[in-house]
Amino acid sequence: MNERKPVIERKTEVPAGAHEIWLAGGCFWGLEKYVSGIRGAISTSVGYANGTAVSPTYKQVCTGTTGAAETVHVVYDPETLPLASLLRLYMQAIDPTSLNRQGADAGTQYRTGIYYLDEADLGAINAEIKRVDSECNDPVVVEVKPLSNYYLAEEYHQEYLKKNPAGYCHIGDALCAAAWSATS
Repeated sequence: MNERKPVIERKTEVPAGAHEIWLAGGCFWGLEKYVSGIRGAISTSVGYANGTAVSPTYKQVCTGTTGAAETVHVVYDPETLPLASLLRLYMQAIDPTSLNRQGADAGTQYRTGIYYLDEADLGAINAEIKRVDSECNDPVVVEVKPLSNYYLAEEYHQEYLKKNPAGYCHIGDALCAAAWSATS
């Protein structure tokens, strides 16, 4: 079997014992802010996942022709923040029944998705999808796929809301505060 190794750009090295997952949930600015404040999240970066273009730019991704999703790469400590807990918090930050749209952002680049490298993560991922699906009236449309590629977004997108606190975010401050206090 000739499996292709994913192309992954990382902003920082993944420490020994840490795990990683890629989460798409609308505009990556808000999701990065949300996840970065959760206890056990070691680092985050924003980029473009599972598209067809090599090293796409934001301008290219916004055309909807690259197939890439705005995605947050999350490096986390599984002892402090088990994947099941991280996924539960992620589901609280998104509308899992909204196809290609979160908040005011619409387009395939704003789809929701969970992208993984380790097939061992599928148990927790599928359990969370099943749990959320049982609570929703509409079907859950969160894409679950192996990560095929991840390219870092331009530097001005990294920690955008930390640099620009008044910037647009579809995830409200109250939800961020609730998630952060729940894990502290």
